[in-house]
Amino acid sequence: MHQAPLALTIGEPSGIGPDITVAAWLKRNADNLPPFYLIGDADLIRRRAALLGEGIDVVETSPQDAVGIFARALPVAPTGHTATGTPGKPDATSAWAAIASIEQAVADVKTGVASAVVTNPIAKSVLYSAGFKHPGHTEFLAELAANGGRIPKPVMMIWSETLAVVPVTIHLPLRQAIADLTTDLILETARIVVADMKHRFGLRAPRLAIAGLNPHAGEDGTLGKEDGAIVAPAVEQLRREGIDARGPLPADTMFHEAARKTYDCAICMYHDQALIPVKTLAFDSGVNVTLGLPFIRTSPDHGTAFDIAGTGRANPSSLIAALRLAARMARANAAS
Repeated sequence: MHQAPLALTIGEPSGIGPDITVAAWLKRNADNLPPFYLIGDADLIRRRAALLGEGIDVVETSPQDAVGIFARALPVAPTGHTATGTPGKPDATSAWAAIASIEQAVADVKTGVASAVVTNPIAKSVLYSAGFKHPGHTEFLAELAANGGRIPKPVMMIWSETLAVVPVTIHLPLRQAIADLTTDLILETARIVVADMKHRFGLRAPRLAIAGLNPHAGEDGTLGKEDGAIVAPAVEQLRREGIDARGPLPADTMFHEAARKTYDCAICMYHDQALIPVKTLAFDSGVNVTLGLPFIRTSPDHGTAFDIAGTGRANPSSLIAALRLAARMARANAAS
C-alpha cells in the first residue's frame, strides 16, 4: 500500500533544524529513510546547505509530488513565510516561519497528504516574542488537533529501541509534581499509552511497568505514603481493565537490561525519573513521541542548539530515528 510522505516542519530556522534536515536527506539511502518533505523556506535551506558545504538540490513542490522528487532532491513545500535569520541568531521572521510550518503540517496530515508529522526543534522564547500564546510545541499541536472544540490530552513518550518511557507529570518543579500527582492522572496517562501502543506500535497487549514515587516504592509506607495511596490504586484499576500493568516498582531497579525485557513502556511519576534513564541509554537516538493526538507526531529529543547551528557539528541521529519511527507508526496505524 502506498504511504503518504512524512511532513517535516522547519522548526526554529536559525537553529540546527535545517542542518539536520539536510544531513538526514543526504543519508536517505544509507539509512533507508521514508520519503519526507520539509515545510518552509526553500531559499533558507539552500543557503544553509551551501554554508555546510553540501551541494544538494532543493525543489519547491507540493506534498503530493514529494515522493517522486525525494530520491533526487530535497522536497520543500513553501508556506509563503521567508526566514532571514542567520545560524544562531534568529530574527523577527523566525517565529512566523516556524508557526506557519507547524500549522501546515497538521493541515496536511488531517487531509491525508501526509502520513505523520515530524517536528524540528523550536525556540519558545522566539515564538513568545511574536505573541505565541501556548506553553509549548505540544500544546499548540493539541489545539490544532481540536475536534468540535475538544482539545485532546497529549502524553509525552520518549522512545528508543532500548527503552520507552512516559512521565505522568512533566515540566514541573518537583514539589509541584508531587502535589499534582493523582490516581486519576496516572490512569488517564496509562490508558492513552496503551491505546496508542496498540494502534500505532502494533502491540496487542502492551506491558506497563509503573514506577513508585518514593525510594523503594515507599517501602511499605516507611518512606512515604503516596505509593500506597496514589500509585497502587491506579495499578489495581488498570489490571481490572485487563491492562498488563505492574507496580508500584522501585525506580532504581526498573531500568537494567533484564528488567527492561519485562515491559514495553515505563510509566514514571516525574520528569527526571523518566528522562534520566532513557537519555543515558539512548542519548543520540531517542525520539519524542506525542501520544493522544488524532495524528502521529514525533520529534528529535533535543533542542535548537544555536551554538552549533551552521557549523556542520549537529548530529542528525535523533531526527533520523524520529522519521523512521513516524513511518513505522503510520504503517501500524493503517493496519490496525
